[in-house]
Amino acid sequence: MDSTSSPKARKKSKKPSPEVKFHLDLTNCSRKKDLLSAITLYDSAVSEKFKFNQQHFNTLLYLCSTEISDPLLKESAVSFGFRVYNHLQSVGVIPNEATITAVARLAAAKGDGDCAFELVKNIDKYKVTPRLRTYDPALLYFCENLEVEKAYEVEQHMDSAEVVLEEPQISALLKASSERGKGDRVYEYLHKLRRSVKCVSESTAKAIEDWFCSENASDVGELSLDVGLIREAVLSNGGGWHGKGWIGKGNWRVKRTNVDSSGKCCCCAEQLASVDISCAETESFAQSLAALAIERETQTNFRSFQEWLELHNDCDAIIDGANIGLYQQNFADSGFNLPQVEAVVNELCKMSGGKWPLIFWHNKRTRVLLDNSSQRRLVEEWINNDVLYTTPVGSNDDWYWLYAAVKLKCLLVTNDEMRDHIFELLKNDLFLRWKEKHQIRYTFVKGQLRFEMPPLYSVVIQESETGSWHVPIAGNDSESERTWLCVTRPGASAASSKLVNVETSENVEARGSCAPMSVSSYNDAAIARKRKERPS
Repeated sequence: MDSTSSPKARKKSKKPSPEVKFHLDLTNCSRKKDLLSAITLYDSAVSEKFKFNQQHFNTLLYLCSTEISDPLLKESAVSFGFRVYNHLQSVGVIPNEATITAVARLAAAKGDGDCAFELVKNIDKYKVTPRLRTYDPALLYFCENLEVEKAYEVEQHMDSAEVVLEEPQISALLKASSERGKGDRVYEYLHKLRRSVKCVSESTAKAIEDWFCSENASDVGELSLDVGLIREAVLSNGGGWHGKGWIGKGNWRVKRTNVDSSGKCCCCAEQLASVDISCAETESFAQSLAALAIERETQTNFRSFQEWLELHNDCDAIIDGANIGLYQQNFADSGFNLPQVEAVVNELCKMSGGKWPLIFWHNKRTRVLLDNSSQRRLVEEWINNDVLYTTPVGSNDDWYWLYAAVKLKCLLVTNDEMRDHIFELLKNDLFLRWKEKHQIRYTFVKGQLRFEMPPLYSVVIQESETGSWHVPIAGNDSESERTWLCVTRPGASAASSKLVNVETSENVEARGSCAPMSVSSYNDAAIARKRKERPS
């Protein structure tokens, strides 16, 4: 039998259809970033009246938008890209977000930022949701060309579309505003950076340095200060910033420096704050927790707990008792180490000058412990002192100890990383910032308790109540080696002399300061601040 007549041979010799061949050739051009071959392929397909679909158009447009960075191909890429886009419109293919983004990039590349912005403004008619990258071409074009009012208009449109700026976009807006001498806008973007990133990139750091070293920067600021207003704002915001505008007048001093392990700037000796979430954010967080708990728990159980907590709100720390009692225990034997919980309770009492923490675990745990004669006395002592809350049958104790720690602005002792299904509901920046400030981790080394306290200072952009700024720069794994921008001005120090010359504990609280490295000193500062913030 002739082997060429077999089904396998016939399958091998069959040519792909024109549609399949075009798709394969176009994909190959895109993979190799071969624009010139793609143009030839497109022209041939057009002459053969080939029917293009959205994917074909998008592949061609994407290839054009990636080649605009090549000076030799830029003009061809822009011209061909708009020819493809006009073709797409003429045959009634509906563009998607990728289409608009690619064409906006081409528009910006040919120097038409207005066109790039119009494309994204009209995206609604295609029932398409814009993304950050869709706005990028117009925003960055206007920033690079210092058309700041148009850049601000793009930013406003992004805000209305709930598209959040990230560091590259904020940095571009800050740089353009700086070069145009718009100090109020620079101040606004510094705070947007503070909220968006922990450490800034080197290019952003350079833009910040350029602003503070400029003549325009020396002209911004106020000499007359409401010291109480500034201090109250710092305290209400959780420490580390006030948001009330530039302080002082005159030239700024900008230095690159480090911060020591206690959080003190090695250049100006400013004590950096351990930044908490604001009072308003704390209250909102507590309300969200309560709503989620009531939705998932027996409603009367959690409401009864809230009422109990109102009567037992004079504490400085919350203990996740089950987490501590089961630490390094044999789960197969249902081991629970009550002495470990006792050690944590005693240490916290000592740290807070004799004040009891609140202990949480499930009520079935209490029944088991009370049945044990060697453990009964200790558990009864906690019950009699009203510091043990046992969560009812059917309840998850996680909701209870977390709500208590947030509502009372307490430290929380647990090694729970809070990654399970309950905490997935809370996975947002607010929750993570709260954890960093409030969670105490622990370990037992040869039976000896050791606490890992929250950081003594926060690695974020900080604005002090004396008007200075400290900006951490990305690039170092070790905090001791991290480079910071230290930005101060003599005019600010003079304007706020009343504030800085009165070193009371209230000042320390307002800054969120906790400079000493010892556990007890850290807790003294954190507890003093929590007491001041707690509603009476």
